[in-house]
Amino acid sequence: PPLPASASAMALRCFVLVLLPLAAAGKGLSGYFGTKSRYEEVNPHLESDPLSLGPSAAASELPAACAALQLRAVLRHGTRYPTAGQIRRLGQLHARLRRSTATADACPAAAALAAWQMWYEESLDGRLAPQGQRDMELLARRLAARFPALFAARRRLALASSSKHRCRQSGAAFLRGLGPNLGSDEEEIEVNDSLMRFFDHCAKFVALVEENDAAMCQVDAFKEGPEMRKVLEKVTSALCLPVDELNADLVQVAFLTCSYELAIKNVTSPWCSLFSEEDAKVLEYLNDLKQYWKRGYGYEINSRSSCILFQDIFQHLDKAVEESKSSKPISSPLIVQVGHAETLQPLLALMGFFKDDEPLKANNYDRQTHRKFRSGRIVPYAANLVFVLYHCDQVKTSEEEYQVQMLLNEKLMLFHHSNETVSTYADLKEYYKDILENCHFKEECELPKVNTTADDEL
Repeated sequence: PPLPASASAMALRCFVLVLLPLAAAGKGLSGYFGTKSRYEEVNPHLESDPLSLGPSAAASELPAACAALQLRAVLRHGTRYPTAGQIRRLGQLHARLRRSTATADACPAAAALAAWQMWYEESLDGRLAPQGQRDMELLARRLAARFPALFAARRRLALASSSKHRCRQSGAAFLRGLGPNLGSDEEEIEVNDSLMRFFDHCAKFVALVEENDAAMCQVDAFKEGPEMRKVLEKVTSALCLPVDELNADLVQVAFLTCSYELAIKNVTSPWCSLFSEEDAKVLEYLNDLKQYWKRGYGYEINSRSSCILFQDIFQHLDKAVEESKSSKPISSPLIVQVGHAETLQPLLALMGFFKDDEPLKANNYDRQTHRKFRSGRIVPYAANLVFVLYHCDQVKTSEEEYQVQMLLNEKLMLFHHSNETVSTYADLKEYYKDILENCHFKEECELPKVNTTADDEL
């Protein structure tokens, strides 16, 4: 029987692998896997040296007389297996190909995929892959090397996580990366969904975006648009299937099968052979459209729901400044929290990063070729946003005494208000004053009292 043409959000996030030598085809597509991208795509130097701090490690621009007081890191979990729903969908697609009567001579792609061994089991259900554990262990080692004074004592590390198993496992792997003195027991990790899964607790977001099919109208329109139709026709032709036997979601299944293969095993799946680099760009845009409208700038509630996390970050920075001014030891020099792409993307949008002049829409694919909003560059597996607070001596004014840097995926970010990689803490707080003072999670997330439709509200 034909597969149901479900347009569910889950269908956009799929999977697979087969053990083949890494081929150029898989590598050529690897820059377009969106949120299923390997961390090495944003830091290519890690492929040759997993502990390298990168070419710009020394360019901090901080005065020599500055000492790190506090590090606050929000991490995405490491490389994971597909979810049970994704695995079921792949199994259905694979079974369809196995029922095909196409011969190897007439339809080599279909025959090769029919012969491919489906090894995923639903019990894997989004769990952290061995590569994901390595992602976290190595990230911990690099951060410790970059900020030795904060990590050297290996004490007072506050580690929190989302309740999802892959996040708790990622936290435990991060601890292992820091060495035996800190242990690696998941029981030591605080579960804090109010901060790491704030989106689940925001009724307005859940009702008007998460569970509202109309909110994804741009995504649905792109699935039916000319760019996706061209990819769909090409894939159905390669598989010797009628065009009406596949849809955009199933094509995405095949494409992300290639992505999981590369991320988890560093091998190229035969599913990769269905796609060219141009196809990959189209499918990346489909993924980015979903991220934009569900987690990014598409609707204001997406980012405003993250103000609870944003304010928590600054409350801890404030406390460290107060303790420093009082000559007290910093009570929380290291705060590490493990969440999801859905944790980081709204937070970065709240802060105004990666915002394009024109919204991402179904009908402006060509104009968005050089867009800033590329989820694979922003929140790949093991993505990390790090705030570092410094105390500086030998400064001209008291405001310069406390300075801040931000790193995304271990690269210094330019602050919007200064276009510099260093800001006084006072200037940073002034720039984000409105969010810090006027963004209240409870009020932001209340459903409208009046009987408006979701479309009106959005």
